[in-house]
Amino acid sequence: MPRETKSLSRVIVIVGTTASGKTGWSLRLAKKFNGEIISADSRQIYKKMNIGTAKEPGEWKRVGLHKLYYVQDIPHCMIDFLDPGKSFTVSEFKDRANKCVNLIFERGHQPFVTGGTGLYVHALVDNLLIPQIAPNKKLRRSLEEKDNYELMQLLKQFDPKGAETVDFNNKRRIVRALEVCLLSGTPFSEQQKKGEPLYEFLQIGIEVPRDELYARIDKRVDDMMKLGLLKEVEDLLKQKYSWDLPSLSGIGYSQFKGYFEKQFSLDQVIEFLKRDTRRYAKRQVTWFKRDPRIKWRKTYEEAEELAGEFLGAG
Repeated sequence: MPRETKSLSRVIVIVGTTASGKTGWSLRLAKKFNGEIISADSRQIYKKMNIGTAKEPGEWKRVGLHKLYYVQDIPHCMIDFLDPGKSFTVSEFKDRANKCVNLIFERGHQPFVTGGTGLYVHALVDNLLIPQIAPNKKLRRSLEEKDNYELMQLLKQFDPKGAETVDFNNKRRIVRALEVCLLSGTPFSEQQKKGEPLYEFLQIGIEVPRDELYARIDKRVDDMMKLGLLKEVEDLLKQKYSWDLPSLSGIGYSQFKGYFEKQFSLDQVIEFLKRDTRRYAKRQVTWFKRDPRIKWRKTYEEAEELAGEFLGAG
């Protein structure tokens, strides 16, 4: 109802592709509007994985009963908290992020959500009622024996709409979508229903010309290598973390598998990493452009003006 919508607390979301500048914009906005940041990045949740996830350097501090990750004196939630050996679902993100929003309001601050994981943002903004289908190890093993092409063909049979949104390169997500379809008897895409809105959201998208974005991506990869990304991956392998884990199956880490198995040179891995990151950015654009509620801006000043109007309204 309109009356209820007006009374909802306001939350600002900053979205965009990898290397678009989300971190810089969100930090400036948080400083301007007395804010705290909730990360919506499915890779930056992991500890011990800093360089390959482009995680900003920070430090942990205790605030009351809670510990928060501080970057440039701005508290961050949902970052650097999970062991790389563990998995983390979209449902878990939504539940924890909602708690973070409430705690930020209790502290008298303004919540900002920033990240490029579209499903995380979608789950929070639309309060998705995500099906609670428990993992089935036997079914998963049988599905994981198939390659991505075979899995996608299966998913297209059971859930054509869902197949359009699942990343072809993300085997874990394809398997999970099939698992939910097969165990529930209902397409995965039909089970993600929108709940009642919990907050009023302003979504700001960062618009970067493609050539500029790709140049930023290439430079970021080069910078990551200089910072010691190879050693970071090597250290994770020494700690017996497997390539099959969700943490190591993502961009920034999975590309090194061929190098450590002596299939590719380091120069080849770097090119793979740049190529795959560009492809990932292209998929991110496709995902976010489907949401007409996102207001795209080219400069930080435009975003700050938009945020000020949103927070000052009513």
